[in-house]
Amino acid sequence: MPRGIPNAKKDDSGMRYTSMHVPLAPNPKHVGTSYLKSETQTIWSRNAARKKELVAEETAPSTEQRRGSHVIVIHPGSRFLRIGKASDVTPVSIPNVIARKHKPPVPVPTYVEGISRPRKGQVPQLSASASPDGDEYAVDITSDDPFDAKMGSIIVSLRERMRFYKLRVTCNAARVASTFNEQFKPEIIPEVNDPFLVDWIEDPPEDSEVLVGERALRLSDPQLLNYSVKWPIHGKNFNTRDYPSHQMILDDIETIISTVLSERLNVKRPDYKDYSVVLVIPDFHDRAYVRELVNVLLVSLSFKQICVQQESLAATYGAGISSACVVDIGAVNSSIACVDEGLVIPDSRITLNMGGDDITEFLYVLLERISFPYRDINLARWYDWAVMEDLKARLCTLAEGDVALNLYDFVVRKPGKPTEKYGLRAYDEIILAPMCIFEPRVIEFDRKHIGLRSIPHPDVTEEIIEHPVDHVTQAMIISTQHLLPPPSIVPTDVRHSPIPVGQSQGENGGKQEQQEVSLPSTAHATPPPAAESSAQSTEGTSGGVPTEAPMEVIDVEGDVKPSPAPVPPQPQPSQSSVPTTSNYGGLGIDVCFEASKLPLDVAIFNSARASGGDDKIRKHLQAVLVIGGSALIPGMAHALESRLQAIATPLVPSMDKVQIIPPPKEVDPRVLAWKGAAVLGKMDSVADIWLTPTDWDVLGMRGLRERCFYL
Repeated sequence: MPRGIPNAKKDDSGMRYTSMHVPLAPNPKHVGTSYLKSETQTIWSRNAARKKELVAEETAPSTEQRRGSHVIVIHPGSRFLRIGKASDVTPVSIPNVIARKHKPPVPVPTYVEGISRPRKGQVPQLSASASPDGDEYAVDITSDDPFDAKMGSIIVSLRERMRFYKLRVTCNAARVASTFNEQFKPEIIPEVNDPFLVDWIEDPPEDSEVLVGERALRLSDPQLLNYSVKWPIHGKNFNTRDYPSHQMILDDIETIISTVLSERLNVKRPDYKDYSVVLVIPDFHDRAYVRELVNVLLVSLSFKQICVQQESLAATYGAGISSACVVDIGAVNSSIACVDEGLVIPDSRITLNMGGDDITEFLYVLLERISFPYRDINLARWYDWAVMEDLKARLCTLAEGDVALNLYDFVVRKPGKPTEKYGLRAYDEIILAPMCIFEPRVIEFDRKHIGLRSIPHPDVTEEIIEHPVDHVTQAMIISTQHLLPPPSIVPTDVRHSPIPVGQSQGENGGKQEQQEVSLPSTAHATPPPAAESSAQSTEGTSGGVPTEAPMEVIDVEGDVKPSPAPVPPQPQPSQSSVPTTSNYGGLGIDVCFEASKLPLDVAIFNSARASGGDDKIRKHLQAVLVIGGSALIPGMAHALESRLQAIATPLVPSMDKVQIIPPPKEVDPRVLAWKGAAVLGKMDSVADIWLTPTDWDVLGMRGLRERCFYL
């Protein structure tokens, strides 16, 4: 280093990726200029001043328009795209699917099984009443099939809850149901008597290069008609399994949005320049996902301006509350985040790799074990998947009192064939299916990652300065601390919550330092919950159930012991076959992937733990807001309350009753996040957080971070 220049400190800014020497900051005593010393000199203030000059021209013609009529709210999801004007009461919900003309041969759609299957030809060996002592709640497993062992743990949990509520168990219910289903013959319904007859598209017009939404699903045989049907969104990211190029994903998303706006909202493409957009994004999001979506809306579709909002925060707006633990149970993923006074706590975010689709598939597996009367079902075909979705919506429950040997019916509508009506008898299958989100042993998490890849290469950083909380949150570390290698140096005086440590280090931009400090503090700072929680989530080796406490503890131990989402993962820290995409900070395991295997109730509690001390835990567990399609399952609120109460009571001092907040009256929990974003789009204060195409062109993601500080 040249003489006369003092030794510079280690540079933690973005220049650490270059070999250029960064000069020291100038001495403020020698600076006489006022450049960039005030807010009025920033690009935001200059743009705001420029807008004020044009405000008269912009607002003059819109005196009679409803507030929010020129704001479009977009909430993309795995199964449905919810889009509408902020002034509308409800959004337009269409299947987020597109069918494009394809040259032969048309690729066959891939279906990845996410649920374990019993062995071929295996007869169910679980008995509910074969105990020699006459205990009707006993479950005997006489099979060596791993699937039966997993099923046994779920049934044991259900039987314990039924024992507590003094509900009787029907003996040999599975055999009675199977005998009935085997002998049932379908009834043919004439077309004139079918009020919900599907108008299948068997000969699309020649100019129909693209079909969007419900029209894409009404194709009688996409392969025969040379159409490729794809879903561009998978979970909280793009569907890279079915697309060879991410640009094709963006093209399809652009086509879906523009088609829906034109056909359903009567907003044509030349008018986009007059409309603002509120985009709802996942809480734990990939920056590349957000960047590409914003680029599509501002550059490709040329909207006037955009505001980006997180799902949990939008849900609290829709529910009219300022603080809550928001649980979003979607089709592919479930996300949990704590909102405190209008701000999402970054370290409380956690995403689970399970959702409503797993409940649907597990229901199919359970019904197959009792001789499902519709023999020709294939979940890779959309109309067969719709049959199971209908059964899930009408049959599934989490209320133990609804378990009975009942008779149900369902209708199968196939293209080119008459409508068939089937009868079905089922017993506890209707409650075992949704219980898989509390007992995720039957879910094949490794298999669900097959074919998925990240949009940016893992070796390429998204931005010059990385934020540790973008990769791994404190809630994820708490959930996987039993899998992490023990720290070499453990601080002796770490009694505080790990959250402030992680946050203070994260603000410095040093990712390695943040992990080195936060890991020991997590593993050491929460021994009581860690011991109990990790016992429940992984190390539950005892097969019995504690008897000194009432149902809540029995229930949770039974629930959480199978929870060992970690039971398969236990040996995985040393395996290299697990898809490792977020092995961040040298943790030795893929923390994000391992944390996604947790049972829903354990994940909610860990999210509340990561939000702060005992006061914060009590605050958020007394305001749990459940949204998403699976929130409509009867008994979901009580099932979550009882399980969370059992976990929180022994671990949180002075813990009152856990409360599940119902959504506002007559509001569908599936559209609650959209309605909250629509509320934001109609507020006057949103004018301060709009991002224009000019700002986006100059600043990119930095501009979003300036306007939306959580990015």
